[in-house]
Amino acid sequence: YGKRELLQRFKPYKVRPATDAIPDCWETGTQVQELIAGIGAAVEYIAELGRHRDASAKSRREAFEAAYRATVPYERTLLTKLLDGLKTIRGVKVYGITDPKRFAERCSTISLRMGEHHPTEIAKFLGDRGLFTWDGNFYAMNLSERLGVEPKGGVLRIGLVHYNTMEEVDRLLSSLSQFAA
Repeated sequence: YGKRELLQRFKPYKVRPATDAIPDCWETGTQVQELIAGIGAAVEYIAELGRHRDASAKSRREAFEAAYRATVPYERTLLTKLLDGLKTIRGVKVYGITDPKRFAERCSTISLRMGEHHPTEIAKFLGDRGLFTWDGNFYAMNLSERLGVEPKGGVLRIGLVHYNTMEEVDRLLSSLSQFAA
């Protein structure tokens, strides 16, 4: 979204045969129709969560607000449990905000390292146990370099969302403890 008069002043980075007409000129290539359909499905999923939590939600906006009123506090509870548990595991260094008073400034995805272990090694260990995490720099190469972790494989990333359970967090912490042992 942008004001037409402002968008017309910028020259988009695009493939040469792409149109110069706004807004399509901002596409870097062929639009991915599957992605567009997926976005619509994701929007409807969140709205449905909200309607389930608050049957009085009349508009999609009200349904979204109800969904986030329910999911954000729950995800913060999961995050608190995870961060508290990580404090007990030898060699874990968490990157980012860890103070619960500041959780409104962050999401429930965390990045960490475990001593000198390569994040890929940890991700594979967890994956073998049915716990799915990611490793690398996540296209934040400048940050990864600045933190000094880029030459060491970046970080392990763990994402918690509203459909995760406390039991899954316990299983994750137990597996990380096994890895650290």
